[in-house]
Amino acid sequence: MTLEASKVTFGYRDRPVGTDLDLSIAPGSFTAIVGPNACGKSTLLRVLSRLLKPTAGAVLLDGKAIASMPSKQVARRMGLLPQTSTAPDGITAADLVARGRFPHQSALRQWSRADEAAVRGAMEATGTTDLADRLVDELSGGQRQRVWVAMVLAQETGLLLLDEPTTFLDIAHQIELLDIFAGLNDEGRTVVAVLHDLNQAARYASHIVAMRDGAIAAEGTPEEVISADIVERVFDLPCKVVPDPVSGTPLVIPLGRAQRRG
Repeated sequence: MTLEASKVTFGYRDRPVGTDLDLSIAPGSFTAIVGPNACGKSTLLRVLSRLLKPTAGAVLLDGKAIASMPSKQVARRMGLLPQTSTAPDGITAADLVARGRFPHQSALRQWSRADEAAVRGAMEATGTTDLADRLVDELSGGQRQRVWVAMVLAQETGLLLLDEPTTFLDIAHQIELLDIFAGLNDEGRTVVAVLHDLNQAARYASHIVAMRDGAIAAEGTPEEVISADIVERVFDLPCKVVPDPVSGTPLVIPLGRAQRRG
């Protein structure tokens, strides 16, 4: 499944964010979008997911303009985890995850064993099975985030768009979720994730897009993008980049003031 942005210009009312931007997401890739705060990462993801209409250009899903496709058809092919989500009052975790099956429902197709299995599998994968009967409002930030991820997984789409999926999670749960996404990617699903941690992006992604000021500053493999020169240019952060002793991928070591003096 190919997702492509072609000459898109986007923003909010009178505040432009990105202009004439091109991006192609290859089928089966794990793409991490990185960059400093307010550089346009999440806004770009909103454009790719059809939540925000570009003022120029088009987003194409397998060569077809996504704006012209029915909502349920898009939702059966693309799962989205937004940066902020609000659950209805009084809903349990299991019921929220079950909403991920809505795109598969119709007047002729009601709840099925396949839907039940998808919800159960998504909750098992995210470690939320024991939260099934809890109200979402009563969960911690990290627990809620994992339930939202489970809802997206329950959609069983070939393409996942994830806006800061590790928000609110401690380091152990961050790695656990990224391992889940990597496993889905190994099975053939295409993953696009906005990530803040450059070292996690380098370890898990096959393709990295670095943004600054609404433009793509660099893109390519982790080895091509995560270099000392590019990190300093994009983040204004002097650093050294060395091989990760575990994965062999680029590892960013920031230089503080004391190290820069030395």
